[in-house]
Amino acid sequence: MTPNLILSILSGEAGAVARRARKSAIEYLVAGAAAAVGFGFLLLAAYIYAARFYGELAVAIAFGAIFLALAVALLIYHRIMARARARRARERMSGEAMTLAATVAVAALPSLLSKKGALAGIAIPVVSAIAYAIYRENKGGDGDDDLTG
Repeated sequence: MTPNLILSILSGEAGAVARRARKSAIEYLVAGAAAAVGFGFLLLAAYIYAARFYGELAVAIAFGAIFLALAVALLIYHRIMARARARRARERMSGEAMTLAATVAVAALPSLLSKKGALAGIAIPVVSAIAYAIYRENKGGDGDDDLTG
């Protein structure tokens, strides 16, 4: 821990930071709710205005079709981005596997070339590879590892 962080925890400043963060989250939530209600009223006003010229049924069908088209477009966009993330994750894993294989091969080479200690020479890289696999599995991700979206 850095000295500044330790000092802020000891001085009670961390509690103040947590309170400010909680207060900010609540304020953003209230602002988001107000924006959603405002957007709803704007949609209602647009519906009423359009209904005067084109009729209620026609406008209701048009609004429904527009929002369904928007939903489909967002789903298509999400699907495309999820596939791109999955492809990047596969490429990254492939590159890491190649690096790991090369590291194990280089680490095992001196032991395999010597006559004595061949079993220990093979065991050390295998144990290292297993430890690295466990490390990668337990390491916290950056959010890009989510393959489904």
